[in-house]
Amino acid sequence: MTPVAAVKRRRNFDLQTFLSTIDGGRTIVTLSTKQMFFVQGDSADAVFYIQKGRVRLSVLSKSGKEAAIGILNEGDFFGEGCLTGQPLRMCSATAMTDCTVMRIDKKSMMDVIHREHAFSDMFVAYLLIRNIRYEEDLVDQLFNSSEKRLARVLLLLAHFGKDSKLEGAIPTISQETLAEMVGTTRSRVNFFMNRFRKLGFIDYRSGDALQVHSSLLQIVLHD
Repeated sequence: MTPVAAVKRRRNFDLQTFLSTIDGGRTIVTLSTKQMFFVQGDSADAVFYIQKGRVRLSVLSKSGKEAAIGILNEGDFFGEGCLTGQPLRMCSATAMTDCTVMRIDKKSMMDVIHREHAFSDMFVAYLLIRNIRYEEDLVDQLFNSSEKRLARVLLLLAHFGKDSKLEGAIPTISQETLAEMVGTTRSRVNFFMNRFRKLGFIDYRSGDALQVHSSLLQIVLHD
């Protein structure tokens, strides 16, 4: 295959269709809100791909303190640590909404990565983007105020900048969860959320869905 043909093939690669045609080693898992895909300390033996819904990743300290480390959406993978020899889950994964997820066992995932170059290229690119996001989260935690961190989290949850969308709605998410992600208290989150609402950066739709406006970016960019 020529380099040009290879690039064209990767551009036309349909991940959803491809994953649906893997021979064996995959199952479709459906969970309701607040059900758990796995718990921290479980055996790490599969990778998950979100077809529908939203998943929360969290860690629990030895003292019993829980912290949210990520919110994943349709099109995201999780549980990929098993591919690098991780024997046990380092975090817990919980359905934030009703979810449909494809579970691909470790062996099948490794076979596909080695056999299908278009998929492996896509998967590596995805992991690199995730790694950059974690680095940005660390810098954000170290150098930015809790108000800026909250604004950034809300924009990310609303997929700001993704597919050229300037605004987005976030399904119901508790202020306790936002506080865990931001690294502050619920009272501080409540204070800033009220401020954002008064300034017109956010508002609530019917059913408590949160509408995030692109104007919230002013908080992130403000020195």
